[in-house]
Amino acid sequence: MKKPVCVFLFFGLFVHSIAQSQDLLSGKITKEQLSHSIISQTSWLPFPRIDDREGWSRADRQLMESYLSKAEEYLNFEWPYIPATKSMLIVRNGNRTEYEAISFNKRRVLGTLLLAEIYENKGRFTDQVIDGIWSICEESWWGVPAHLPGGAEYNGLVDVRDPIVDLFAAETATFLAWIDYFMGEKLDAVSPQIRERIYYETNKRIFEPAMEKSHWWMGAKFGGRLVTNNWTPWICSNWLNTALLLEKNNEKRTAMVYKIMEVLDQFVNPYPADGGCDEGPSYWGAAAASLFDNLAMLNEVTNGAFDYVFEDEKIKNMGRYIYRAQISEKYFLNFADADPQPGMSASMIYRFGKAIGDNDMMVFGAYYQQGPSGELTKFHFFRNLYELFLQNEFLRAEKRLPLPKDVWLPGLQVMAARDSEGTTDGFFVAAKGGHNAESHNHNDIGNFVVFYDGLPLLIDVGRGTYTKKTFSSRRYEIWYNCSDYHNLPTVNGKTQLVGREYEASDVKYQASDNSVQYSLDISKAFPDDAGINSLQRTIQYKRGKQVMLTDIFNLRKAEQITEHFMTVYPAEVINPGQLVIHYQNETGDKKDFILRYDARKMSLKIEKIKFETEEDQGVLQKWGDRIFRINFEFISPKMKDQASFVISAK
Repeated sequence: MKKPVCVFLFFGLFVHSIAQSQDLLSGKITKEQLSHSIISQTSWLPFPRIDDREGWSRADRQLMESYLSKAEEYLNFEWPYIPATKSMLIVRNGNRTEYEAISFNKRRVLGTLLLAEIYENKGRFTDQVIDGIWSICEESWWGVPAHLPGGAEYNGLVDVRDPIVDLFAAETATFLAWIDYFMGEKLDAVSPQIRERIYYETNKRIFEPAMEKSHWWMGAKFGGRLVTNNWTPWICSNWLNTALLLEKNNEKRTAMVYKIMEVLDQFVNPYPADGGCDEGPSYWGAAAASLFDNLAMLNEVTNGAFDYVFEDEKIKNMGRYIYRAQISEKYFLNFADADPQPGMSASMIYRFGKAIGDNDMMVFGAYYQQGPSGELTKFHFFRNLYELFLQNEFLRAEKRLPLPKDVWLPGLQVMAARDSEGTTDGFFVAAKGGHNAESHNHNDIGNFVVFYDGLPLLIDVGRGTYTKKTFSSRRYEIWYNCSDYHNLPTVNGKTQLVGREYEASDVKYQASDNSVQYSLDISKAFPDDAGINSLQRTIQYKRGKQVMLTDIFNLRKAEQITEHFMTVYPAEVINPGQLVIHYQNETGDKKDFILRYDARKMSLKIEKIKFETEEDQGVLQKWGDRIFRINFEFISPKMKDQASFVISAK
């Protein structure tokens, strides 16, 4: 019996999909109730103390031995200072990576030394840990120069009188807090000044400015809208575990925890009910995933007072997004600044899935379990601690990729579909609407991607290397942020503009067993002088057969229309109206795809993208030197015109 067609229609942006403000945390538990529920700093035992050898015998031995082996390489590590001129590079030439490489490595080394000392518990790594603490405490700035305010007042150097809590200042505090928790008494035996210094610096750099100053990531109003992104839960997760571990004053500790709850509500309240992350899967690991880190810690320190949060459907959907945005084992949707091949924090994903009772998320997380390497995750240090006590369960867990057949996220106006559920065989198609003021925005309304057998055919380039230019007024001078380097048209020489008013309209989506249709008007994404009355884009996907794109133009002037397509394979015209894209899979097997077009209406030009700037290096690392832009130009454009393209296997 044929299944009925499932039809979903969506008009406008965010109107029906954003849940009303909930204040899911601070609106359900008062500060007074929290003060009675929260376990005191001296009594909270999230993990066994270092001298609890029976407790640590339950940690995964192979993982711990891998950290020990890596830490032995650091027994003679020379703790570097970071020159002021490294900080000023962000102003002088836009480079942010030289400073960050030194800073991040120091913290990674320190975290590895801590785990080795916990495992061995012989004091062999203690002096190196102390040197690391002292070196980091002597840094003028725990964050990174790219996050400092601009202007001549700073010029790439921090004002030490006015601390700012950024992502990596908060990350740094986490390392010091866990060292204090595990090694505090051993440090006191060397000198009480070590722990005194940890608290003094953390209080001055994190606790006081976070409580006394309003930072934008706490939910600032900008242009009439509330601004939060991955910074909000990410910073809060590190601030929370640091406050719980270090702050001995119960009143101050409770006040910080409650403020964190209020800030997290500012992140959750405007989130779409479907849980869609406009920053993409690679940022999900610090956005919804960091929200989970907060919720898990809040639950632990209150003996389950926040269990109810995991029953909330929005929270569940925020977790499920990560496997709904998956293309194949390696590739994920990378609209905007997201990476096409992000790393997966397997144990955290598994724990998130378990908390919300979602088996698909659990098996997805377990799928990405890797053997011990001795390498810490780049950020979110505390996740490594949870992983140590999860391995036995991990080993027994089912491992597979859900790969849903259809995904529709009306809050983001993102759709994704594949030939069959649970397999990467055949076509995968995804497209987006939304607006051009999303977090990590690219001007990309109406963009779509096509994959085959889990590998890219038509791509979203995504982001390159972050530099000073990336998050400045010059952001849209970078080619891959602009609509003419997406699978989109340029109309009368005009490309899409950035801003909340540049949005999709008249969005419709429908899916059935055999086909999917997605349509939207993208005319509002362009400036008025592009002369567009309407630009109706329709993507029709016939599962297992073809993908058709149709653009219908209604213009006030018709000077020029160019349709752009981005691919990672060489292409050539084999017959008028037939462009062949020479696809190749990972084993070297080749398969040609035909992109059919009206050769009487359009001429085409194929160009290979050159990588010339520092920003370009990140694109080169992700895709290799193989990105091509295919440009179809209307020969004689008309004010009422149409373009159709069909993509199928040869």
